[in-house]
Amino acid sequence: MRKDVRILLVGEPKVGKTSLIMSLVSEEFPTVVPYRAEEITIPADVTPERVPTHIVDFSDAEQTDEQLFQEISKANVICIVYSVNNKTSIEKVTSYWIPLILDNTDKDSRVPLILVGNKSDLVEHSSMETILPIMNQYSEIETCVECSAKNLKNISELFYYAQKAVLHPTGPLYCPEKKDMKPLCVKALTRIFKVSDLDNDGILNDSELNFFQRTCFNMPLEPQALEDVKTVVRKNLRDGVCDNGLTLKGFLFLHTLFIQRGRHETTWTVLRRFGYDDDLELNQDYLFPPLKVPADCTTELNHTAYLFLQSVFDKHDKDRDCALSPEELRDLFDVFPYMPWGPDVNNTVCTNEQGWITYQGYLSQWTLTTYLDVQRCLEYLGYLGYSIIAEQESQTAGITVTRDKKIDLQKKQTQRGVFRCNIFGDVGSGKSGFLQALLGRNLMHQQMIKEEHKSYYAISTTFVYGQEKYLLLHEVFPDLDYLSDTDLTCDIVCFVYDISNPYSFDYCAKVFKQYFMDCKIPCMMIAAKSDLPETKQFYGCSPLEFCRRHKMPPPQSFTCNTAGPPSRDIYTKLSTMAMYPHARLRCMCTCNRCTFCLCQNLLNSELLQTVRAKLHAVVLRRHMSQADLKSSAFWLRASVGATVFAVLGFAMYRVLLKPR
Repeated sequence: MRKDVRILLVGEPKVGKTSLIMSLVSEEFPTVVPYRAEEITIPADVTPERVPTHIVDFSDAEQTDEQLFQEISKANVICIVYSVNNKTSIEKVTSYWIPLILDNTDKDSRVPLILVGNKSDLVEHSSMETILPIMNQYSEIETCVECSAKNLKNISELFYYAQKAVLHPTGPLYCPEKKDMKPLCVKALTRIFKVSDLDNDGILNDSELNFFQRTCFNMPLEPQALEDVKTVVRKNLRDGVCDNGLTLKGFLFLHTLFIQRGRHETTWTVLRRFGYDDDLELNQDYLFPPLKVPADCTTELNHTAYLFLQSVFDKHDKDRDCALSPEELRDLFDVFPYMPWGPDVNNTVCTNEQGWITYQGYLSQWTLTTYLDVQRCLEYLGYLGYSIIAEQESQTAGITVTRDKKIDLQKKQTQRGVFRCNIFGDVGSGKSGFLQALLGRNLMHQQMIKEEHKSYYAISTTFVYGQEKYLLLHEVFPDLDYLSDTDLTCDIVCFVYDISNPYSFDYCAKVFKQYFMDCKIPCMMIAAKSDLPETKQFYGCSPLEFCRRHKMPPPQSFTCNTAGPPSRDIYTKLSTMAMYPHARLRCMCTCNRCTFCLCQNLLNSELLQTVRAKLHAVVLRRHMSQADLKSSAFWLRASVGATVFAVLGFAMYRVLLKPR
C-alpha cells in the first residue's frame, strides 16, 4: 500500500479548479477565489482509505510550463477539470491536456486520469454523452465525475475516486477492450486460489472460503451470503461451482465481476494481502522480511514451520506413498515463478527406490536451505503463503536463530538441531561416496549418478542419545592453497583418505596442520575404501599414530562397497562429536544398548532435565546467605550424583544378571 497520494488538478482557466479544492476544505463555496490554491495535505485519519493525501492546484497565470511538467511527473493521479457549460474546455481535454500529460509521463507507468465536469449547477443536462467516447478512446481514464463547487455536489466523491484510482487502479487488473482481466492479474489470482485450496482438490469448499474471507477481510461469510455468491456464479458460469465448492474458473469470474462493477478495491485487498504490489509482482518486503542473524549463529526451522511444510507435503502427496513424484513436485512448486529444486536435490537428500524425494528428504532439503541461505528460505515460504496459512506476521516467525556457538561451548550444552560437517580429502579419496552413504546409497547406486547432477551436500537425520538431529555433510573442493571462511566454519571436520592409495593421507595431514591443529573444532579421520587391501601411507607416521599425537579418535574404517545400504554408525559418531565438542568421549559406541549409551540417554532425557530445572528454581526462590546457597548447591549436586550412581548400579545389575 502506498504511503501517500498526490492529486494534481489541471484544466483551462476559469473552470473552477481552485474552487473545488477550497470547497472541499472549507465545506462552503468561497466568495473570493485566488488564482491558485496552496498545496493541501489531508491527514490519513480523515480520508476513507487511511492514507495521507496531497492536493495540488495548477494555474498558468502563476506557473510556467516547466513547473507544470514537474508537477505532472510527481503526481499519482491527475484530475482534468472542464466546465460542463463550456464546450471549448471540453474540447481542450482531448486536443491539449491528455496529449500533454501522456507526453510527459513514462509509457510503462501511466498516471491514471479522472475527468471532472464542474459547474453542473449551471446546466440541466449531463455532459456524459460527450465524455463517454473520450473515456473509451483513452484507457488511462479511470472515471468521470460531474460536480459543483458552488453547491458542494460530489466534491468529496471526486477526491475519493481520485484516491481510489491510485490505491486501487483498474489498469493493471482489467482490459476494457477485451472486457476481461489481464494475464498478470489472472496469474496472481490463480496462485492465491492454489495457496487457499488447503486440500488441493481444485475446489474452495465452505471452510476454505471462510478462511480466505477471514484472512483478507477480517470477517467470515454468513452462510446465506456464501450461498448467494455460489448462486451468482452458477447463473453465469456452468463449471464455476463443483461439489458445492468454488472452482478456479468461478473464483476468477467473481473477481472479474467485482472489477466490472467498480469494486476493484475488493480484488486489490485480496492481492495485497497475499503480497502483491501495484505491478502485480510479489513485494520484496513480503518475500524478504528483515531477519538479523549475528555472527557464529545459525538458522533453523522451528516447530510451526515444520508443521506447515508437513501440511504442504500432505496436500500434494496425492497417492499417499510418503514421496513426491515429479508430477507432484511440479504441482507443489506451481505457485513459484520458477522451479527452485534442480536434479541435484535428488542426490542431496533421501529418495525412494524410484528416485522420488521422500517425506524425510523433503524436510531435509528445507532444513538445508534454511541453514545455508535463510533469505532464500524466506522467499520460498513466501511463495507458499506461510504467513497467511499459518496466520503469522511474516515468514521470520518460522525461523529460529540459534544462540552464539561460544555460549554453547561455555554452557557445555546446545539446543541446535542441525550440525555441519565439512569433508576434506584428496581427489579420489572417497568423499562423494561418503556423502552418498549418509543417504543409504552403496557404491553400485552411486555409479548411476550423472556428473551434472552431482551434489556437494548431503543431509539426513541421525540420533544422538535418543535425540533426532540433522547432520549436514559438505564436500570441500581439494585446494590446499585457498580455503574460504565457509570451508573452515563447521561443527566437526572429517578427513577422508583412501587406504589403498599410499599418497592419500598426506593431503589430510597437511590440511589439518595448516588450518585445524590449533582450533577447537573436533576432527575425525575416515579410512575409506576399507574393503580394499590397505597399503602403507607415505607420511612421517601412520594415521593411527598421527591421531594419537593430536589427541584425535583413531581412524574409523568405512566402505560404501556393500550389498545393502552402508552402515550409519560413523554418522552417529560424527553427530555426537559435533553435539558435544567439549567432551573427550572415551567410548565411541552408538548402540543405545550398552551402559554408556543408557546413561547418556538418561542424562539427556526430558525427565532429568525437568527435575534439575525444578531443583534450581526451588533453590533460587529462597533468600539465602552465600553459605546457605553453597550448601544448597552441594545438595543439588549430591542428588544428581546419586541419581546417576543409581542408574549405573541398575545397569551393572542387568549386565551381571543376564548371564545367569
